[in-house]
Amino acid sequence: MSRIGKLPIAIPDKIKVAVNGLTVSVEGPIGKLSWTHRSEISVQVDEAGKKIIVARNDESRQSRALHGLTRSLIQNMIEGCSKGFSKSLEVYGVGYGVALQGNKFTLTCGLSHPVVFDVPAGLKIEVKTAQARGDSEPARFTISGADKQMVGELAARVRKVRKPEPYKGKGVRYAGEHVRRKVGKAFAGAGG
Repeated sequence: MSRIGKLPIAIPDKIKVAVNGLTVSVEGPIGKLSWTHRSEISVQVDEAGKKIIVARNDESRQSRALHGLTRSLIQNMIEGCSKGFSKSLEVYGVGYGVALQGNKFTLTCGLSHPVVFDVPAGLKIEVKTAQARGDSEPARFTISGADKQMVGELAARVRKVRKPEPYKGKGVRYAGEHVRRKVGKAFAGAGG
């Protein structure tokens, strides 16, 4: 039995969960999410005990692999609709910065053009510091929403535009991420 899959999922007070066939719908104060699980797994809602039970229909390799995954995804849906998920990022570099206008997020990071991202529905970007001031004070912003996968994917796409480089540390990085710095090229003394 899967150690993660056999654990019941507690349903908080403000969360409504509905199972319709293979579709699990979760609604809460942060948002509303739905997901269709595979037919090898069964999901039941225990209204009296305020919990969700995930079970597999057979002992095949595929069912065993999907058991814990299905439980984790439903748990993430419940957590996202009740508390939400967020990723904080920082932009280091002279002249680097971020801007938010409507649902357009603009990243300026030393390319010939600013990179513009469309903010998907259900996600929110909050800019804390718009312009990076040298290496000491980075531009900071936070991506938040109910869907953990969408939050992580947008954060990864933004970071991919300019990953932090090891010599000066310029680029986009997650808050708290450590960048291993390398020593630059050492020039030999004046030879004769």
